[in-house]
Amino acid sequence: MNFEKNIFAQGQTLYTQDEFNMALTEAKAEIMAIAIQTTKQAIQIEREACAEMADNCLNIETLGDAIRNRMKT
Repeated sequence: MNFEKNIFAQGQTLYTQDEFNMALTEAKAEIMAIAIQTTKQAIQIEREACAEMADNCLNIETLGDAIRNRMKT
């Protein structure tokens, strides 16, 4: 980015609207990428926990309750 100094800004660096928009777009993309990755990890953790409960379930009739109780936490 080419941030030019405005001679009337008394030592402050000012940015053009296009520069601001570009930086904002990049920040939003990074935030979305992190949010998507975090969501994928959370889903995988929950699936693993549900699979573990199913593996440990002795009575198939109680499996649904075990899964529902897990999702409340």
